[in-house]
Amino acid sequence: MLVSLALLALGVLTAVVAPRLLTRADWVEREPVVALWVWQCVVAAVLLSFALSMTFSAAAAWQAVRGHVFAPAPRAVIEAYALGTDGPWSAALAVVLAAGGLWTGAMLGREIGVARARRRQRRCELLVRAPLLPGEEPSGGERLVVLEGERPGAWWLPGGTPRLVVTTAALRRLQGRQLDAVLAHEQGHARARHDWLLHCATALAAGFPGVPVFAAFRNQMHRLVELAADDVASRRFGRRTIALALVELNEDRGVFGPGPAHDADLPQRVNRLLTATPRLTAARRLRLTAAAALVPVVPVLVAFVPALTALG
Repeated sequence: MLVSLALLALGVLTAVVAPRLLTRADWVEREPVVALWVWQCVVAAVLLSFALSMTFSAAAAWQAVRGHVFAPAPRAVIEAYALGTDGPWSAALAVVLAAGGLWTGAMLGREIGVARARRRQRRCELLVRAPLLPGEEPSGGERLVVLEGERPGAWWLPGGTPRLVVTTAALRRLQGRQLDAVLAHEQGHARARHDWLLHCATALAAGFPGVPVFAAFRNQMHRLVELAADDVASRRFGRRTIALALVELNEDRGVFGPGPAHDADLPQRVNRLLTATPRLTAARRLRLTAAAALVPVVPVLVAFVPALTALG
């Protein structure tokens, strides 16, 4: 039971402390890809802590579970965990954590179902607005679709047959390599599979609205994936090019006005591109990546401390 409580406390501590540290870090906007990795490692550590706490609680409460979890373990290891001493409390904790795990899976399944339904609807609308020409065969690869539209826009439609959609107003407004930069931005989303990352973040935040770490995870994912895609485009076509393209696509939507806007992060993205703050050194990026990869290892080490002590 002590190991279960330690893992539960570790998960809560990580969920409280890590988001505060990340939101205050000065390198996040300079390295959005590294920040995405760090956030994923933090959330993975929280979920792993709760999953291990549930496992040890269930093993302490029920002999059947204990037999499966500790089947190959020596007797000294089993005795080190002091299983079976707090049956009712262990059972209650295991049931609560198991319910949370099932709810997480249900929310993720629901989010994927909603996303697929929304994607099918958008594809049907796209087929109506841009039907195949007589004799044209559906393409199995990436396909650029141009739509008639008075509002400039460009977006990626993921799926088995991805589509890159651009409106005619965007083609008229974007000049020179600005269109290429916008297309590179959207392709950066597709190649990194940002849609799956956003689905997972949305499912966790919707399933546990009272947990701040999941709400922060969702908000930061929406912001960081855009910064990462901006960097993909800027490395190919320049920061100024993608910044001007973002302005051209969104200046008619009131984003850059004095009042509140739907996409309030867009002016910050443009300022970030024009400021051109230098990136972190490769050595520091490597250290941050390695340190983040070790975060999910901590609950595993905590879980194995009694076993290693008994065997040592």
